Amino acid sequence: MLGAIGLDERQESAYRALVAIGAADVPDLAHRLALPEADTERALRRLERQGLAAQSSARTGRWVAAPPAVALGALLTQHRHELEQAELAAVLLAEEYRAEAREPAVHDLVEVVTGASAVAHRFVQLQLGATSEVCALVTGKPVAVTGMDNEAEERAATRGVAYRVVIEREVLAAPTGVTELSAALGRDEQVRVTERVPTKLVVADRNLAMVPLTGRGAEPAALVVHASGLLESLTGLFEAVWRDALPLRLGSGDEILEDAPPGPDSTDLEVLSLLLAGMTDASVAKQLDLGLRTVQRRVKGLMELSGVTTRLQLGWHAYEKGWVAREPRA
Repeated sequence: MLGAIGLDERQESAYRALVAIGAADVPDLAHRLALPEADTERALRRLERQGLAAQSSARTGRWVAAPPAVALGALLTQHRHELEQAELAAVLLAEEYRAEAREPAVHDLVEVVTGASAVAHRFVQLQLGATSEVCALVTGKPVAVTGMDNEAEERAATRGVAYRVVIEREVLAAPTGVTELSAALGRDEQVRVTERVPTKLVVADRNLAMVPLTGRGAEPAALVVHASGLLESLTGLFEAVWRDALPLRLGSGDEILEDAPPGPDSTDLEVLSLLLAGMTDASVAKQLDLGLRTVQRRVKGLMELSGVTTRLQLGWHAYEKGWVAREPRA
């Protein structure tokens, strides 16, 4: 927990132990921490430089802890100041960047990342830089980075970044697939499954996307796409796959359950059939003994469910999905 102020695990354990017992010499503290004396002394020297511990003036070789409220408060204040300075520098650099390139050149809208380590590093950066949402399509055969098991995802989710992920069904059959998926669902991430996704894809805050350039057997490479028409297309691709995929959730025994696909109810089907037969909204309402607004609301819901924007598109989608197989009520 104290890593944010520059302490590693051993140093934090040493400080906590000193706070708990008040004072100790190196051998006793080393025994308590189950560490070699040399490592314990190095940790104490580091705490001394941080102002968190000091050698006792009453007894040679004995160490005492500095009061946490005072010592940690000073360190936190220092780190807050450093963070504020870094944020200010980031703002200034962003302003300089915008001043130099109000209209970015075409070659600035995309970047090619080559090599497994470089691709993996950029993948992590994308997630750590996200502030609101990360959307991802995950294939069953990752090339340079895995789809769901990475520390960056956990850190981003802890910061409140929302995740929407569509996985191929093949991921569930992977050796660690169910474990990683359970962890993701446990972090309240939204995960859906489909038979096949068109490509591996990550979109951060709808401002940045990353897609692979090479397949298996070739040197891993990826394309990082900045705000552009191409980014909008990739975002639209994700939304289309997300809309048709089936939601996954954790059951009572931590088993992964697959929800049934959403679809119209019997009244929706009757409304749709009558509309496709050429009847107006008012005629449909009268025929089915429904209110006009109820009919219009159901049509709007069907359009949202289908992901279409016109009634003509809704009719085509209804025939494709077999929604109009039922006979309308006489």
